[in-house]
Amino acid sequence: MLELSATLSRVKASPTLAVTQLARELKAAGKDVIGLGAGEPDFDTPDNIKQAAIAAINAGKTKYTAPDGIPELKDAICAKFARENGLSYKPEQVIVSSGGKQVLYNALMATLNPGDEVIIPAPYWVSYPDMVLLGGGTPVIVDCPIETGFRMTPEALEAAITPKTKWLIFNSPSNPTGAGYTWDQLKALTDVLMRHPHVWVMTDDMYEHLAYDGFEFCTPAQVEPGLYDRTLTCNGVSKSYAMTGWRIGYAAGPVPLIKAMGKVQSQSTTNACSISQWASVEALNGPQDFLAERSAAFERRRNLVVAALNAVEGITCPVPEGAFYVYPSIAGLIGKRAPDGTVIDNDETFARALLESTGVAVVFGSAFGLSPHFRISYATSDEALAEACRRIAAFCATLS
Repeated sequence: MLELSATLSRVKASPTLAVTQLARELKAAGKDVIGLGAGEPDFDTPDNIKQAAIAAINAGKTKYTAPDGIPELKDAICAKFARENGLSYKPEQVIVSSGGKQVLYNALMATLNPGDEVIIPAPYWVSYPDMVLLGGGTPVIVDCPIETGFRMTPEALEAAITPKTKWLIFNSPSNPTGAGYTWDQLKALTDVLMRHPHVWVMTDDMYEHLAYDGFEFCTPAQVEPGLYDRTLTCNGVSKSYAMTGWRIGYAAGPVPLIKAMGKVQSQSTTNACSISQWASVEALNGPQDFLAERSAAFERRRNLVVAALNAVEGITCPVPEGAFYVYPSIAGLIGKRAPDGTVIDNDETFARALLESTGVAVVFGSAFGLSPHFRISYATSDEALAEACRRIAAFCATLS
């Protein structure tokens, strides 16, 4: 029997992907399932972007590209950072990868040594700790409970930093909570980081354009220019442009780091898909008006879900600033019993019982490092969300 890597034994498969796949399988088997696990917009990729991809195919732009991205896309990325974030980067400071996940993975693989620590605020995107473990580092989880709005406080950040700290991974608006940091809240964190010059910052800005109620996005190197030389600013086209399947992520940072990430990528995927790169040029350079229209639709869905869940006894659902997730607490349901005798002793049990009883698929909170919660993605139709919330309420009403 083949002996697997000891490194692999330290990590787990993605729970969000597992929930999404289970929902697909149940639907294929004829079950009435509403899947609220997938973190991808239900909107289609805009036509101008699709047409740019078709034009690239017709023009024969189907060959290998430079491993770190075509010059046209790197130029578009530099223009985007200058236009939207007030950040000045040159093309040699930019890398294009096969999705935002590969950007983060490359950076960690290129920089981590055994014993290095990476600070990760919890709740966190499920892949952060496992990627750190794959890179030989040690995740340092900082709890950011509902009482802090799921945000890390300056005091908590200060307490987590040690001489071994290599990175802080920072995600705003957040997956899974949708929590966003204002300029002043982020400045309080960057003030801490300025006192610790050995700590680098890896941002995950994937939900930048999904912000509600007038919330204004900002990113660490923008708030504190003193962090520019030790910040990797990461983003992608997946969420804002409804291009999850196109697999294009990108990042900008110091040249030595970008070169090291390119070295890792050259021995894995090499270049990202050439057609996807040309489509992404159009995404970043083309019309942006649809972003506000789609953001308004997500805000409407957010309001629907938050109101419905807060009407359920035992559930508390904060109002997120952005992204397309809510992260309600089920503290008021722990210890209750379902009609079949199942005791709701944790959020994983709740999610499983909810799926089996109602066909609503959500992701349990322990997957994101903070319980007792569950995550709903409201990147689906108003009708599906309303029906899912109705089923959740009916299920919770049966608990005693």
